[in-house]
Amino acid sequence: QVQLVESGGGLVQAEGSLRLSCAASGRTFSSYAMGWFRQAPGKEREFVATISWSSGLTYYADSGKGRFTTSRDNAKNTVYLQMNSLKPEDTAVYYCAAKIGLYYSHRANDYDYWGQGTQVTVSS
Repeated sequence: QVQLVESGGGLVQAEGSLRLSCAASGRTFSSYAMGWFRQAPGKEREFVATISWSSGLTYYADSGKGRFTTSRDNAKNTVYLQMNSLKPEDTAVYYCAAKIGLYYSHRANDYDYWGQGTQVTVSS
């Protein structure tokens, strides 16, 4: 089992920044990818960003390109999501997820483990 714990959410004004963290613990894998997803009230969960663990390759949803950056610290088993220029429409619960395997994915169904989520609220 892998446990994922997100932190760093909160209330921020529009155009502000937040950095989310996702710490992984438990069973470790030689290679796996991490993803960030979000879910706003009344909406489907949607992809935000993903990063391969070994090579650091990243991929972003169009909504976050140029504003969001995901990175990882392998030594700390932690993944980050830096969010800049936040908009009210970014308000959602943000989840990190772990996918066993080398390649990243934008599909939620590809992920094996999920965190509990952290609330991000952007006021106008």
